[in-house]
Amino acid sequence: MKYVKLTKLGRVTVKSMKIKVGDLIVVEKDQRLPADMVLIRTSEKTGSCFIRTDQLDGETDWKLRLAVTSTQALNSDEELFDIAAQVYAEKPQRDIHSFIGTYSQTSPTVSRESLAIDNTLWCNTVLASGTAIGLVIYTGKETRSAMNNSEPRSKVGLLDLEVNQLTKVLFGAVISLASLMLCLKGFDGPWYKYMFRFVLLFSYLIPISLRVNLDMGKAYYTWCIQRDKRIPDTVVRSTTIAEELGRISYLLSDKTGTLTQNVMHFRKLHLGTVSYSNETFDEVASLLAQYHSQTPVSGHSQALASKMRRNVITRVEDAVKAIALCHNVTPVYEDTEDDVIIDLVSETEVNQHERQNVTYQASSPDEVALVSWTESVGMRLISRDLTSIELCNPGGRRERYTILQVFPFTSETKRMGIILRDEATGDIALYMKGADTVMSKLVEFNDWLEEECGNMAREGLRTLVVAKRNLTPEEYTDFEARYTAAKMAVVDRAAKQSNVIATLEHNLELLCLTGVEDKLQDNVRSTLELLKNAGIKIWMLTGDKLETATCIAKSSRLISRTQNIHVFADVNNRAEAHEELNNFRRKQDCALVIKGESLEVCLSNYEFEFLELASASPCVVCCRCSPTQKALIVELIKKYTGKRTAAIGDGGNDVSMIQAADAGIGIVGKEGRQAALASDFALTQFSHIGRLLLVHGRRSYKRSAALSQFVIHRGLIISTMQAIFSAIFYFASIALYQGFLMVGFSTVYTMLPVFSLVLDRDVTSSVAMTYPEIYRDLSKGRSLSFKTFFIWVLISIYQGGIIMYGALILFEDELIHIVAISFTALIITELIMVSLTAKTFHPLMLGAELISFLLYVATLYIFKEYFDINFIQSSAFLWKVTVITLLSCVPLYVLKFLHSKFAPPSYTKLA
Repeated sequence: MKYVKLTKLGRVTVKSMKIKVGDLIVVEKDQRLPADMVLIRTSEKTGSCFIRTDQLDGETDWKLRLAVTSTQALNSDEELFDIAAQVYAEKPQRDIHSFIGTYSQTSPTVSRESLAIDNTLWCNTVLASGTAIGLVIYTGKETRSAMNNSEPRSKVGLLDLEVNQLTKVLFGAVISLASLMLCLKGFDGPWYKYMFRFVLLFSYLIPISLRVNLDMGKAYYTWCIQRDKRIPDTVVRSTTIAEELGRISYLLSDKTGTLTQNVMHFRKLHLGTVSYSNETFDEVASLLAQYHSQTPVSGHSQALASKMRRNVITRVEDAVKAIALCHNVTPVYEDTEDDVIIDLVSETEVNQHERQNVTYQASSPDEVALVSWTESVGMRLISRDLTSIELCNPGGRRERYTILQVFPFTSETKRMGIILRDEATGDIALYMKGADTVMSKLVEFNDWLEEECGNMAREGLRTLVVAKRNLTPEEYTDFEARYTAAKMAVVDRAAKQSNVIATLEHNLELLCLTGVEDKLQDNVRSTLELLKNAGIKIWMLTGDKLETATCIAKSSRLISRTQNIHVFADVNNRAEAHEELNNFRRKQDCALVIKGESLEVCLSNYEFEFLELASASPCVVCCRCSPTQKALIVELIKKYTGKRTAAIGDGGNDVSMIQAADAGIGIVGKEGRQAALASDFALTQFSHIGRLLLVHGRRSYKRSAALSQFVIHRGLIISTMQAIFSAIFYFASIALYQGFLMVGFSTVYTMLPVFSLVLDRDVTSSVAMTYPEIYRDLSKGRSLSFKTFFIWVLISIYQGGIIMYGALILFEDELIHIVAISFTALIITELIMVSLTAKTFHPLMLGAELISFLLYVATLYIFKEYFDINFIQSSAFLWKVTVITLLSCVPLYVLKFLHSKFAPPSYTKLA
């Protein structure tokens, strides 16, 4: 791909492979970034632009990027070559969410700026607005995108491992049988040649064609899954492990966006003495309107003007304004001609944009829900750029605030802050919001926050504490100097910045507590009940707090209403962990809820004991889990239980868990496509997993098991016949069937009927979904085991012996008659065995058998060197083949009939 490079001589076109560190690259809107760059200039006069990072981190929200202030202030792009400046960049790192660098200019003016993640344009992202000029800092393998690419992974299913074990047994059988024949023949003459020839003769024991048949079967299973209209838009990204879906014992699920929709709705506002919800939000709008009006709202008494009432009005206004200001949301106005972010500078433009569609871009759906709610009560966000935020209050007047500092939300701090100056009054204020566990230590003493946080969590609401602190100009000036110095640090920049910010984060005025609801996905309750009835144990691993996680577990029926819950106490050392594990051991049939910190202590000291107790629990909820812990739990379950695991999630923090599981399932959700892209199976909603496992997983495993055993049987029966033939004729190392017959047996004559077993099904999809209990038997692996393998070995020895001895007894004068009788009986026996093996009839099975039989009949007349035409047209040939075939198949049919009557499988009772 070609890009425009800015040089002293003008703009030139270069290929992406020719781009070097230090080049100035011009990137247009909707163009993908060819390298990691620092944003130098942008066509947006605000000095900002948006990028789309969905191919890098899976997130669909646009990210705001800022140009270097000194270079953005230049009058033209050509002036970049008139300054003397240098950029310091840290060594290449994998972390796509952080960057440390500095910009130093020495001529014509002296300036120095810190560079952070907001100043970068990473390779493989897409410019979403305007035109940008970037300075290349990393290329090739040193880019963030390349460093985060891992080697292609390949999961191997348990059925493949079991087939490999059986193949090893068969290989041993080949060597053993060849050695036995050699011993019986004697070691006279060139015995090693005889040994090699015997190995070749019995090599049909090793099912070489099995891998081809299984791979074709897996491709068919993939096709069936992706075209199932009951689970639309499902994508299979790993075609090698479809059978794993039929043997799942543990399902590990994320909460937000997986069990819940990640569609946020603002549900509750609590001010300490008064609480507002959906039914009373109109009162909030009324109070705001009254605050911003010159006269009280008509119809209200003069009591509204009392001190207490004014206090409530003021508190409501402060709370709503704080919510409308403390965020990272940017309103994007969709123009009819082209999508642009328009800078609002006049009332005419405001009116114009009111007629346009506005969407909010933010790093989290929670943020959008909060800002959308403030708009619904009358406090509307009009615009936001790098330096200002503009609101439109219920009175129709605009309020403009200058952005002095922004402290983004991080998983470490669990809060965000912003320092603003009111342009009308000049007042400076710090607004902060964050998790209650962090904010409760920063706000002034109160007696209601902890209790109300617990109440909202029990309702399944996500809580945020909003607070404020007014700053004097002197306080801010002193803070700004210290914060700027911390931002310029190259070593431990984040820690130094945090220390400076911490000097402001105390004695904050508590304004309000917000509650946002994350709705459950459609049919989550019924799907979880279905999976539990199928014998699958479900663990919920989430980063949310304990109360919210427990509430969602109850509301989704993951934990039934009658089930006891053991909340694992906070433990900090080995002794406390031992005591708490003993407490949990004394409880029976009890769901376990544990925090990530306590989990870490338990796994460090009592890994086996904890997994033993947790795996016996009907349900486990792990809250405050890090992505690393999620993956570790999956690995430990696989290690200590030996069971097959599936993991399902929708966000980037679920990728490690999805990749660690035997079957990784991603959901395309609000958090982007990162989980779906990293998964083995991508779904559009959680409820589809029921049909994916119980129907497609069951069919894939049962079909592959039957196919594998039949292909093995096909090699066993012909090898048995070869062994009998060699033994009777003085252990001669001579092939029973020559040339095309041996090749045609496993290809032309039997390939289609045997492969048609992938069309078989033991129960209908409706029965599988109605009676999920029949899924339990699959996890035991009884469809393909050493027991079933040796049963097929006995069947093969019996049938091979009957066919070979029958042909030898009934043949007349020539050896060619043995070949004609035995091979014809063998082909017909295999076709009949396919019918006996299949559980249900499918028209394509009949077609496959008919085509194979007709091809063989045609072969009898075409290959005259193998068959005596006169003999095969005689009645003697027909009755001899019929007798041998009946002797080889009828007893097996009788045994199958008796078994179905006296020991029927569980699913036959439901059909």
